Amino acid sequence: MIYDVSHKTTINYDGIVRLAEFNLRMRPAEWPDQQVISQNLGITPPARTFNREGAYLAPITRARIDTPLRELVISKHFRIKIERFAPEPRADDPTIGEIRESALAHQGLEVLAPANYLYPSPRVPLDPAIAEWCAPDLAVGRGVVEAGLALAQRIKKSFDYDDKATEADTPVNEAFAAKAGVCQDFAHIMLAGLRAAGLPAAYISGYLRTIPPPGKARLVGADATHAWVMVWCGETLGWLGFDPTNGCTVGDGHILVALGRDYGDVSPIDGVLLGLTGQKLKVAVDVVPVDPV
Repeated sequence: MIYDVSHKTTINYDGIVRLAEFNLRMRPAEWPDQQVISQNLGITPPARTFNREGAYLAPITRARIDTPLRELVISKHFRIKIERFAPEPRADDPTIGEIRESALAHQGLEVLAPANYLYPSPRVPLDPAIAEWCAPDLAVGRGVVEAGLALAQRIKKSFDYDDKATEADTPVNEAFAAKAGVCQDFAHIMLAGLRAAGLPAAYISGYLRTIPPPGKARLVGADATHAWVMVWCGETLGWLGFDPTNGCTVGDGHILVALGRDYGDVSPIDGVLLGLTGQKLKVAVDVVPVDPV
């Protein structure tokens, strides 16, 4: 499947910003089952930019604006080809116990080495309550794909999707206690449970194709950024995706942009401003299939 993706962020400031320097993580990372065909980035007012690699699989565009501004507009467009099949549980899948042992024995320290995603991270600390809640789906002898899918489905069933329930910086234990949140919260909860069981698990930032109800037209700009989880499933299966917001494994409807330990590693934009001022943020995302549905 080929998609055209547009992501426009508009930030209006209450006062004059004299200097803006920030990181953008909007360039899709290289991944075996997806290929970026073309891409371009627009920033208004114009910015000085350069690209660099992030600490994890999160390519960074560094931008600096020296001219005073009241409004900042960042537009990213890219065309991408996805050739990914959603995994299904198989009788010969490695078990949770086997993956745990293999991850501990793995000697690599490269970006996608399991050791980087085994341990607590700033936004996903160890939490006994979350670990206990997730444990029934993560029995040592259970196949890893079956277990990951079961946990994703239970999170979808047990938590309410409510974009008013949490903020971007809401701690994972508060979202868990509220039993409500958004895709970021559900991914963090799943990560906490998986890592407590000894599984390497990563946070994914990207996009999700949305299909309108029958007879209804697509709403341009109504799509949003999405988050899900990838689990290292051993040397043979590698990294496989699980979406706790939708209770499914990840196929060609998911577009991977960045991979890290948690949201803090892959947030689309962060940086510093010179000026004491409030701001209003507006984001519009559009994911359009180029191939016939």
